[in-house]
Amino acid sequence: MHDSATSEDLHLHRRHAEAVVQRALREARVVVVNGPRQAGKTTLSRLVLGDAQHVSLDSQPVLDACLADATGFLEAYPKPLVIDEFQRAGDALVRAIKLEVDRDGARGQYLLTGSSRFLSVATISESLAGRVQIVDLWPYAQGEADELGPGADTLLYDLFEERAPIATRRAVLPAMGAAEYFARVCRGGYPEVADLDGAARRRWFQSYLRTIVGRDVPEMAPGRRLGELPRLIRVLAARTGQELVLSRSYLPLLETIYLTVSLPAWSRNFTSRAVKHPKLYVADPGLAAHLLGVDERALVSPMSAVRGPLIETFALGELVRQASRLLDPEVALHHYRTRDRAEVDVVTEAADGRIVAFEVKAARSVNRTALRTLAGLRDQLDRAGGRFVAGVLLYLGDQALPAGDRLALLPLSHLWAPP
Repeated sequence: MHDSATSEDLHLHRRHAEAVVQRALREARVVVVNGPRQAGKTTLSRLVLGDAQHVSLDSQPVLDACLADATGFLEAYPKPLVIDEFQRAGDALVRAIKLEVDRDGARGQYLLTGSSRFLSVATISESLAGRVQIVDLWPYAQGEADELGPGADTLLYDLFEERAPIATRRAVLPAMGAAEYFARVCRGGYPEVADLDGAARRRWFQSYLRTIVGRDVPEMAPGRRLGELPRLIRVLAARTGQELVLSRSYLPLLETIYLTVSLPAWSRNFTSRAVKHPKLYVADPGLAAHLLGVDERALVSPMSAVRGPLIETFALGELVRQASRLLDPEVALHHYRTRDRAEVDVVTEAADGRIVAFEVKAARSVNRTALRTLAGLRDQLDRAGGRFVAGVLLYLGDQALPAGDRLALLPLSHLWAPP
């Protein structure tokens, strides 16, 4: 299974990352686009550099030629050159690229795509520091899937920019019911799943997982016993959105190949009570729903034990995608929980210390006391001279409502709907 692009694909679902990659190519000699398999990296590279030569190391003969003589391999192609799944050639290719771009300082010489995090791959020791910019490409954000244009998927940016009081924000989309929200959860973001449902979707996810377990993880960790990995992945899906101690050495591998996302604990020096364990999420909510064996009909029931964690996983995924799009301000995502179990689901922090925080509820209506932890974080930061910008409770209702100083209730669809 590998990324693929057709002439039809190139006219569908423009990606927010296009602008980010184009800027990076103007500024750096090498650009790396990292992301999970089937996120659309090949399609993106053709959208950005459609006239350039493209080669894929998923092809065994091409990989063999690269491994035999990486320098000669590079010299055989004109620049700019796009190399898909470049990490499969390891250090040999990356070091040859380093020598090539050190001889020629031109910008935008190489666009490399990979299905594992470049700086976390054990077989690559060369970082290309000072020569490379790295762009994460995730599966579709909701605004991309719905083709809402570049103004979609901007809530995080708008909140940091304080463009308007958050409770006055209005979205262009009609109100959504719980069934539509859960249908989006189960669809997830992988482009090839967008038009699938039922048995076809299940078969796609099964094939995807076989590729991950049977090929990608063994390539990342040769010789390691991975027989219990399928069971572990299902355990992680059952605990998506919970704090975990990463005691198993191969759990970081799942994050390296974008199967999971970990949210580190957030704290400030003024408190010593924060719990330090990260929260771990399955990176795509559709994959998590598949692993749990649930569909939108099961999740609509208030009796479902996993609807809350899956809605939180869904919202976290949208915020991760929006954060990867941001250049200024650049933000990091955390969670916050004190020892008395006061919790904020997602704390996003800009490099200058500004904070925007989110709570997520899988309910059509919520009691205002649900904002108590957001208000507590706001007050704590204010007392310590911090920079609390906004706190938002995302829920499945259809009204945007003020909820106190810099606090608001917003429908979940405001995450992606153009304002």
